[in-house]
Amino acid sequence: MTETTEPKQLLHLVFGGKLKTLTDTQFRDLNNLDIVGIFPDYASALTAWKGKAQLTVDNAHMRYFIVHMHRLLDPQNG
Repeated sequence: MTETTEPKQLLHLVFGGKLKTLTDTQFRDLNNLDIVGIFPDYASALTAWKGKAQLTVDNAHMRYFIVHMHRLLDPQNG
Protein backbone atom coordinates (compact mmCIF):
# COMPACT_ATOMS: atom_id res chain seq x y z
CA MET A 1 0.00 0.00 0.00
CA THR A 2 1.39 3.38 -1.01
CA GLU A 3 0.78 6.26 1.37
CA THR A 4 0.43 9.69 -0.19
CA THR A 5 1.65 12.65 1.78
CA GLU A 6 0.63 16.22 1.21
CA PRO A 7 3.30 18.91 1.18
CA LYS A 8 3.69 20.69 4.50
CA GLN A 9 1.53 23.78 4.76
CA LEU A 10 3.62 26.91 5.05
CA LEU A 11 0.88 29.46 5.67
CA HIS A 12 1.37 33.07 4.57
CA LEU A 13 -0.87 36.07 5.21
CA VAL A 14 -1.10 38.90 2.67
CA PHE A 15 -2.47 42.23 3.89
CA GLY A 16 -2.02 45.93 3.37
CA GLY A 17 -3.17 49.40 4.22
CA LYS A 18 -2.33 53.07 4.11
CA LEU A 19 0.75 54.03 6.09
CA LYS A 20 1.03 57.15 8.25
CA THR A 21 4.41 58.03 6.71
CA LEU A 22 6.60 56.65 3.96
CA THR A 23 9.40 55.87 6.40
CA ASP A 24 7.56 53.64 8.88
CA THR A 25 5.14 50.72 8.94
CA GLN A 26 2.52 52.36 11.16
CA PHE A 27 -0.92 52.19 9.56
CA ARG A 28 -3.27 55.18 9.41
CA ASP A 29 -6.41 53.19 10.23
CA LEU A 30 -6.27 49.62 11.54
CA ASN A 31 -10.01 49.22 10.92
CA ASN A 32 -9.44 49.62 7.19
CA LEU A 33 -6.66 47.11 6.62
CA ASP A 34 -7.10 45.08 3.44
CA ILE A 35 -6.82 41.41 4.39
CA VAL A 36 -6.13 39.76 1.04
CA GLY A 37 -6.02 36.23 2.41
CA ILE A 38 -4.08 33.31 3.84
CA PHE A 39 -2.17 31.19 1.35
CA PRO A 40 -0.70 27.67 1.61
CA ASP A 41 2.75 28.59 0.29
CA TYR A 42 5.00 31.55 -0.45
CA ALA A 43 4.55 31.34 -4.23
CA SER A 44 0.78 31.82 -4.10
CA ALA A 45 1.13 34.55 -1.46
CA LEU A 46 3.64 36.36 -3.67
CA THR A 47 1.26 36.20 -6.63
CA ALA A 48 -1.52 37.73 -4.52
CA TRP A 49 0.85 40.36 -3.12
CA LYS A 50 2.02 41.37 -6.61
CA GLY A 51 -1.55 41.71 -7.81
CA LYS A 52 -2.56 44.01 -4.95
CA ALA A 53 0.68 45.98 -5.00
CA GLN A 54 0.31 46.60 -8.74
CA LEU A 55 -3.24 47.92 -8.26
CA THR A 56 -2.00 50.52 -5.76
CA VAL A 57 1.30 51.44 -7.41
CA ASP A 58 0.21 55.09 -7.79
CA ASN A 59 -0.49 55.48 -4.05
CA ALA A 60 2.85 55.75 -2.24
CA HIS A 61 1.22 55.39 1.19
CA MET A 62 -0.54 52.11 0.35
CA ARG A 63 1.64 49.08 1.12
CA TYR A 64 1.09 45.34 1.12
CA PHE A 65 3.02 42.79 3.15
CA ILE A 66 3.53 39.04 3.32
CA VAL A 67 3.63 37.54 6.82
CA HIS A 68 5.20 34.10 7.21
CA MET A 69 2.54 32.71 9.53
CA HIS A 70 4.16 29.28 9.62
CA ARG A 71 7.14 30.82 11.40
CA LEU A 72 4.85 32.25 14.08
CA LEU A 73 2.93 29.00 14.49
CA ASP A 74 6.05 26.82 14.70
CA PRO A 75 9.10 28.98 15.55
CA GLN A 76 11.33 25.93 16.09
CA ASN A 77 10.97 24.81 12.45
CA GLY A 78 10.26 28.14 10.73
